[in-house]
Amino acid sequence: MNQFEILRFALRGLLANKMRSALTTLGILIGVAAVILLVAVGEGSSQSIQKNIQRLGANTLTISPSFSGGGGGGGFGGRAPGGGGGNTGPRTQARQLSLADAKALTDRTLAPSVKSVSPMVNASSSTAAYGAASHTIAQFVGTYPSYFEAMNKPVAKGTYFFNDDVLAARKVVVLGQTVVEELFGTVDPIGRQVSVSGVPFTVVGVLKESGSTGMQDADDVAVAPLPAVQQSLSGFGSLGSIVVQATGAQATTAAQSEVSAILNQRHGITGGNPDYRILNQATLQETVSEATGTFTVLLGAVAAISLLVGGIGITNIMLVTVTERTREIGIRKAIGAPRGAILGQFLMEATLLSLVGGLLGVLVAFIGTRFTVAGIEPVLVPSSVALALGVSVGIGLFFGSYPANRAAKLRPIQALRHE
Repeated sequence: MNQFEILRFALRGLLANKMRSALTTLGILIGVAAVILLVAVGEGSSQSIQKNIQRLGANTLTISPSFSGGGGGGGFGGRAPGGGGGNTGPRTQARQLSLADAKALTDRTLAPSVKSVSPMVNASSSTAAYGAASHTIAQFVGTYPSYFEAMNKPVAKGTYFFNDDVLAARKVVVLGQTVVEELFGTVDPIGRQVSVSGVPFTVVGVLKESGSTGMQDADDVAVAPLPAVQQSLSGFGSLGSIVVQATGAQATTAAQSEVSAILNQRHGITGGNPDYRILNQATLQETVSEATGTFTVLLGAVAAISLLVGGIGITNIMLVTVTERTREIGIRKAIGAPRGAILGQFLMEATLLSLVGGLLGVLVAFIGTRFTVAGIEPVLVPSSVALALGVSVGIGLFFGSYPANRAAKLRPIQALRHE
């Protein structure tokens, strides 16, 4: 008996019980589709988070004031917390970030890995108005021109401001897409004046659309020269943060060490409790990549359980099939069918069930990735498709081998006597 005849007998056996075969195939279909879809959701989530981090710049450090550290709690009363929690280390006078700190970080001798430094203030809850339209801007940032490159915020229309604008404290502003839509609609904003908390600013540029990052709209932003914002909106107090751009992605760690050394010296930090904190985007990106990778593997592992259940279903159905067709097996063996033909037929049936279920599962998963799942756009991972399909076929062979071997071992006389 050749392979074609074995396949023909296997198909005939499966079609004889269409409903049973369909339900068994459904189990494999669900398992394969679940594995591919959940891995796609995990990959989509990972890429979404990575994009959001990259929007902030892959080689940037964000320095912000910190009054936490040492032992336990503590307050904001101008001192780094040291009381409470049993901390016995020295207390140091906490200092806010200043423009002098930012200028110190530009020293090429002390910080050769630093490319640019952008001091920032944020005038929160700034209401902008143009004509009859008004909008409360989520982030009104005062900074230097280097901010646009460091934070990966290119200008889509017009231009950003320049160092001359900073030195002259000119009231010019670059708006995000959300602000432009709320204030101007379809009107070209370039060259027009907006009133921000009663202070007129001239629009010189519009930022390229970034999209939302979780609950925050990254396009609801306005960027203006630092002195202009300090004079008109925030006052000449401390800085909200300092954005440092390293000379390259590989130099980010070195830049962080150099920045820490400079700030520790300026702030008189001798212990392990600095009055500032540094967010390293490169380190954050690596950490997130590892976490989301683990998350994706766990999702795939959970979905793989359904494949295992589908394989057990194949074993169960094939055992029932062997029992029902015991007399048929006896007749075939009595007229000379070799053991290999019987074994091959039932293995072929189990493999066909899993292969068809796997292919249909891939199709369902492919269709599923065209839709947004829980706010995430799934990203199909080719390796997960190949793995899930291969595992489904392997399950058919593995879980079908026992029933097939049992059928092949039946003695013709015993099989013919079976009722």
